[in-house]
Amino acid sequence: MAGTPVLWHIKLSHYSEKVRWALDCKRVQHRRRAPLPGVGTTPVALALTRRVTFPVLQLDGHAISDSTAIIAALEQRCPHPPLYPSEPAQRARALELEDFFDEQLAPYVRGLGFSHMTRDPKNFYASVLPDSSPLTRAVLLPGAFAITRIARARYPATHANEQQAARAKVLAAMDRIEAEVGPSGYLVGDAFSVADLAAAALSTPLLRPPGRPHLPSVAFPEPLQSFCDELARRPAAEWVSEIYRRHRGVSAEVRRGRARTSPRAAVSA
Repeated sequence: MAGTPVLWHIKLSHYSEKVRWALDCKRVQHRRRAPLPGVGTTPVALALTRRVTFPVLQLDGHAISDSTAIIAALEQRCPHPPLYPSEPAQRARALELEDFFDEQLAPYVRGLGFSHMTRDPKNFYASVLPDSSPLTRAVLLPGAFAITRIARARYPATHANEQQAARAKVLAAMDRIEAEVGPSGYLVGDAFSVADLAAAALSTPLLRPPGRPHLPSVAFPEPLQSFCDELARRPAAEWVSEIYRRHRGVSAEVRRGRARTSPRAAVSA
């Protein structure tokens, strides 16, 4: 399967979840690679794209970074089922909402998470390596102290005033979801679109809807867990869970040379 797309991702990352969902929605067979957070991600990303961010999708001989660009490429190469509405005005609105959640929700979810999780290196690795064994986490723990310092320096919301501003941004995004949901239950028109996918995926992992893969099994430290509990009581959280229930589906990842289901064998150029 030389032509099988390869997704380089971080399991806990909500941007990675956004791309995983798009690949699974379109039933595009792909392989997944998840370097160790903080150890292998930066060298791999630099080697692939000369940037330091994940996810990265290797597709048709190209390495594409940025979740929005990856979904645009998938939409062009594999248009069914569509994530972009066909009607121009609805398409423009869906893309505007995707951009809003990319820029006005996702960074603040990440900032809040890292600002609290990195205070305890042991729990940090339990969260960012949700599927790893206790032995793996124990082996990596000595390096976690340095990695948590780097993460706290790289991401915002490490101070109380920044955390308050980040919480306000997340709450404003929840307000936007609740204001935009139409009678159909979707943000744009009468069908699932990239707007719904972005809003739902990027709300995680603060929201933990059933069906969201690679969620940590441990509770977040306080006061972050109390904030997550507050979010969980909102209509937006119920909407996110419903979108996951309706549309998350099963994985199109190829494992050990075989697909878990029968998704598309390839994407056309």
